[in-house]
Amino acid sequence: MRTTLDLPEDLVNEAKAMLGFKSKTDTIVHALNELVRRKKREQLVAMFGKVKIDIDLDKSRRRPGAGTRPRK
Repeated sequence: MRTTLDLPEDLVNEAKAMLGFKSKTDTIVHALNELVRRKKREQLVAMFGKVKIDIDLDKSRRRPGAGTRPRK
């Protein structure tokens, strides 16, 4: 999508230099992806302890069929 934005040039240039990108577009796309990733992570962390999951971790970590074959 083509959009015209009025961005602080010094901020965009600093971000480009820090990230090692040559284009403003790559810099902005990367920054937006990172922002979305961090916000999603924050939302997951906020749910910690609020979701009841009834899982037997020991059982789920075993491979299917483990211990069912006779040893030679």
